[in-house]
Amino acid sequence: MVLKVISGIARGRMLKTLPISDLSVRPMLGRIKKSVFDIIKFKIPYSVFIDLFAGVGSVGIEALSRGAKEVVFVELSDISLSLIKHNIGMLGFNDRAKIIKCDIVKCFSILQGKYDIIFVGPPYVDENRNTVAFTNNVLKSSVKYDILKGDSVLITQRHIREPVENVEGLECFRSERYGNTLVSFYKRVI
Repeated sequence: MVLKVISGIARGRMLKTLPISDLSVRPMLGRIKKSVFDIIKFKIPYSVFIDLFAGVGSVGIEALSRGAKEVVFVELSDISLSLIKHNIGMLGFNDRAKIIKCDIVKCFSILQGKYDIIFVGPPYVDENRNTVAFTNNVLKSSVKYDILKGDSVLITQRHIREPVENVEGLECFRSERYGNTLVSFYKRVI
């Protein structure tokens, strides 16, 4: 699979990725990424962005290319972490990137501070092709651990059949469907 940075200072640069047959990483399709970043483009410059379930880092790298002040990449897979490090280094973004290795569903408390933009892009299936559903847990944890600022945007990308409940403290203000993918935008409510 070919992944490119869509816009910003690294526009057109190719990212190193895993073979398409590797189900542990499901990169965001270019058209979906373009649409998401068009929606949040005015929030990106100087933002603190966190990319949960970062994969090879394409979403966080897009944010860096478009002017994010800092991006935190959270990923568990050693192979993905090495690709994130490679891609960040190749593009010269080391000084604005932080990489955390953890299973974010189990160790959400490791996140410190508040973020302007939170992107949640968990896998749809595990390595055995079993359906997984992490989105709801992450939504609840984002409220529990208070990682959103008053004007933060939390974005989830999930399979349309993955169940998500209303979470007290968050309001879904926009959803976009792309085939079997649903991208939802949340804001904090008090």
